[in-house]
Amino acid sequence: MVLTMFGNVSYRNFITTVVEVLLVIALLAPPVKSANPDNGFLAQRENMIRLIEADVRATSAYLTRAALDERVLAALASVPRHEFVPADLVDKAYRNRPLPIGHGQTISQPYIVAIMTDLLELEAGQKVLEIGTGSGYQAAVLAALDTRVWSIEIIEALGKRAGSVLARLGYDGIELRVGDGYYGWAEQAPFDAIIVTAAASHIPPPLVKQLAVGGKMIIPVGSRFSTQELILITRISPEEVVTRQVLPVRFVPLTGSH
Repeated sequence: MVLTMFGNVSYRNFITTVVEVLLVIALLAPPVKSANPDNGFLAQRENMIRLIEADVRATSAYLTRAALDERVLAALASVPRHEFVPADLVDKAYRNRPLPIGHGQTISQPYIVAIMTDLLELEAGQKVLEIGTGSGYQAAVLAALDTRVWSIEIIEALGKRAGSVLARLGYDGIELRVGDGYYGWAEQAPFDAIIVTAAASHIPPPLVKQLAVGGKMIIPVGSRFSTQELILITRISPEEVVTRQVLPVRFVPLTGSH
């Protein structure tokens, strides 16, 4: 073997010295943060937001607005929707469409999540009741707006799965319960906002009763086999509410013993 000399130091010794120096530098250097595993979905999420904005413009006559609150769009942009869908649908997570999550239920279309959230006109710190936890995605969007969320899911398996996902992602300000959401969460009432993510045949009186003065409730009303309407309800006094039909929608039915 031929050894090249650097002064009185052989090439082999020189390389060994360099490696030792590099190891010392690596040990002394501050740790490098690993890449955010969510980064691969950022472009898809940004495109989802653009699709939502386009749908809002297309339905502005129904919504009486041509653009949504920027805080709502920012909330949707911050929530990793791919974490809330079944593993075999992750590649479809940011399409502007509903997706099945099992047990005959779906994760709502992002556009619908956006407009329902926007119509509630939420403020930080407000109390929100969600009927129909489902995947947990809508609850995460509400929590991203710095609200306090109580969510009820009638299907135990979905409720447990949503709770596990929300806890893993650090959404600690959400209280979950397995039960019949038709009757609300009376011990936590009144709520500043109520959102119902399944279609009821009528507006549930217990939920209206639990709505605070000045509060808003958004709910799809109608049967599985007929046109459903998204209804916005506002309590303007202890005795009076006003309602507004927003636009036609299609939701899975609200289930329970009522």
